[in-house]
Amino acid sequence: MKSAKYFQILLLIVITFLAGYYAGVSKISLDWKNYRPTVTVSSKEPPQTITNVNFSNFWTVWQSLENKYYDKTKLDPQKLLNGAISGMVQSIGDPYTAYLPPVNNTNFKEGLAGQFQGIGAELGLKDKQVIVVAPLDDSPAQKAGIKAGDAILKVDNKSTEGWSLSQAVEKIRGPKETFVVLNILHKDTKKPTDIKIKRGVITVKSVSGFIKKVKEVERINLTNLLKQNQEDKIIYIRLSQFGDNTNRDWLSQINDLYLKSQNDKSIKGIILDLRNNPGGYLTDATFIAGEFLKEGKVVVVQEDGNGEKTNLSVNRRGIFMETPLLVLINKGSASASEIVSGALRDYNRAKLVGETSFGKGTIQEAQDIGDGAGLHVTIAKWLTPNGTWVHEKGLKPDIEVSLDPKDQSRDTQLEKAIEELVK
Repeated sequence: MKSAKYFQILLLIVITFLAGYYAGVSKISLDWKNYRPTVTVSSKEPPQTITNVNFSNFWTVWQSLENKYYDKTKLDPQKLLNGAISGMVQSIGDPYTAYLPPVNNTNFKEGLAGQFQGIGAELGLKDKQVIVVAPLDDSPAQKAGIKAGDAILKVDNKSTEGWSLSQAVEKIRGPKETFVVLNILHKDTKKPTDIKIKRGVITVKSVSGFIKKVKEVERINLTNLLKQNQEDKIIYIRLSQFGDNTNRDWLSQINDLYLKSQNDKSIKGIILDLRNNPGGYLTDATFIAGEFLKEGKVVVVQEDGNGEKTNLSVNRRGIFMETPLLVLINKGSASASEIVSGALRDYNRAKLVGETSFGKGTIQEAQDIGDGAGLHVTIAKWLTPNGTWVHEKGLKPDIEVSLDPKDQSRDTQLEKAIEELVK
């Protein structure tokens, strides 16, 4: 009877952590160090949908650990509960659905706000292997040679086989000025290599851009076509993520570029660079696409588990509605960046140049569930306006171009996009 009463209390604690929704997506991590919150018991009744579940084994294991485990200092009840919740979420097998303790929930929010500590790489899982979705611009990861599509085989000499996404991020992230050694297998290579990376403070600037003559653009070679048109100008916009400040930064950059481009007949078009953009807020994707699509156009279709569809459409008037447009993508372009790319292509507003994108076609909502913890839940999948689901397939570009691995000083993808604009 006493055990049954304890079980009911424990069950009520677990259920308390699973209510409500909050908008969000993207960076996932777990870190139990120095985590000692207070357990709060709620009187909330469990929902009828789980009343027939037998929790006897769960309670048996809990009691067995309390009674028999040799080192009682390791038996932190709150840590055990967090582990149980985390395991429950991970059992779904969805790397994008995760439970975040307070420290990690804070880290996630700081990342979307544009600053956090670590190596600066967005991680994902493909074929049960930890991979790099994209290194962030000018991050320690990028400077050390980490590339989109790299497989992480070991972290500090510990194999990542069987790791969840949360475990990988927990081990790789850390305080600035500390080091982590990643055993990396680059795409299209057979021999892994160790890369030592010094962690730092990662500051993410969402948007940057310029207007330049072709001959002034860095990291491209002037082919015969470009030499003939080297006085022509292009507008270049780099969008690195969809975070808290993206829309504000976007408007500031776009307005500046528009003022500088007015009445300049030498400008041939815009290149929107979404390479290595791991995504972010769904609403931001709709906002950005609205710069180039007419008001009322559907940007993305959200489909829930019941098959019900909701359209997210352009609700503003953009500036560059008629200017020729090309979009750069690669295997590090995921989620919201794929939404923008897919919508622009579906309406024949832009061609995609580069490599096949990552292929993340699901939508997450982030929920604050008390004591600073968070829960990210995959609530739906998303489709392009034409009904394409990119999940685990990605968007194949209209013009396929790979970077030259032997000459990293040359950006052949940007070069090809410029050629398409000026020809």
